[in-house]
Amino acid sequence: MTAALTPTGAALTSAGAARPVLGWGARDAWMLVGRTLRRSTREVDALLMAVMLPVMLMLTFVYVFGGAMTAVPSYVDYVVPGIVLLCTGFVSSGTAVSVASDMTGGLMDRFRSMPLRPSAVLVGHVVGSLVRNVVSTGLVVGVAFAVGFRPSAGPLAWLGVVGLLLLWALAVTWVAVWLGLLASSPEAASGFTFAVLFLPYVSSAFVPPETMPRVLEVIATYQPVTPVTDSLRGWLLGTELGSEPWVALAWCVGLAAVAWAGAARAFRRRTAR
Repeated sequence: MTAALTPTGAALTSAGAARPVLGWGARDAWMLVGRTLRRSTREVDALLMAVMLPVMLMLTFVYVFGGAMTAVPSYVDYVVPGIVLLCTGFVSSGTAVSVASDMTGGLMDRFRSMPLRPSAVLVGHVVGSLVRNVVSTGLVVGVAFAVGFRPSAGPLAWLGVVGLLLLWALAVTWVAVWLGLLASSPEAASGFTFAVLFLPYVSSAFVPPETMPRVLEVIATYQPVTPVTDSLRGWLLGTELGSEPWVALAWCVGLAAVAWAGAARAFRRRTAR
């Protein structure tokens, strides 16, 4: 039986020639996830900024504006879900910049000359972003407990919170990857993500929508951050949920699907040049 050489020089028998394709894809993705995480450890300032900005905003809202908030009984409990989503946006904006840097810095030309599955590049960015989101969210929640956050959620409610946060982080990360692929430069990618970072401010994250002017109230009611925030808040504080978790789930799945399809198309177009 004739042995064939893989791109790495290892002998592969013809009987097993078709089998390793999926394995190679997983190996390539795992290698690029490691690259993304190692890159994060070298860019500690970016990760700290993604954590410190939401923490500073939380402290500002709680201690500067919280005293004027009479529409909610405990403002720190009210604002934490929105701060967590804001943190997700900050981490994902860094992902958009990283993707744009890879696409414009000549790295993709190098990857095309290597035995790598192209899709592994995007998977590496997405998984790395999710890991950074888990770390940064944990730090923000820890600070929230230190300043008086006292949720009443049980184990099942916490499971819902974690699951929805992961799904939201996945959706926002794919949006960031798509924006990074569409951007002509890392600076442009940073500008594109401003819309993602701005969404929590016009939602129920920091104030009840009914306290806003009518136009902003409509925007806040029918955009994705509000149902996600209300679902997290309902589970954490034990308040009425209604249909909000289903609306939040639909938004997360829809955003993730559309962004994934858009990113795949943009990636094929960029790498075909």
